Amino acid sequence: MNTKNNKRRRESQKKIERAFVELLQTREIKDITVSDLIKKAGLNRSTFYANYIDILDLADKTRESLEREFSDLFADYDYFHERTGALKMFKHIKENQIFYKTYFKLCYDDKHLLSAYDAKRAEQENLNANLTYHIEFFRNGLNAIIKLWLANDCRESPEDMANVLKAEYRGR
Repeated sequence: MNTKNNKRRRESQKKIERAFVELLQTREIKDITVSDLIKKAGLNRSTFYANYIDILDLADKTRESLEREFSDLFADYDYFHERTGALKMFKHIKENQIFYKTYFKLCYDDKHLLSAYDAKRAEQENLNANLTYHIEFFRNGLNAIIKLWLANDCRESPEDMANVLKAEYRGR
């Protein structure tokens, strides 16, 4: 029986997601086929369709999985409040480069993962008048810094990147 959360089904989903992420490192999403995926994952076509509607559904579920992992990492931590939070984030990015490259390659960063923002802190710093613009500026700036760092294979240390963020954010 292939129930929703049984071990075999979860293992198949992980294999498919891993194969998808691997293929995304060398191809665009539009160039990935179900045949490519099942061959790489060593599974049957019926297994793919038992779990996903199509490649875009797989992309969405992969995004959700990536977001859950990121969210779990900082569940009890305000990662923009202190330098140590930014450092923790940059260490995680460096240790999980494929994870982040995949996320950005799927183009979900416009609305999801790294769009978290500390509204309480903005309120304390009297940024409410233009809060929407400030959040958008901060989110896009942070994503741009991370993308550039990833494109350069994370040459700078996480400590250096935390300092970059701190300097750009002017110590707020």
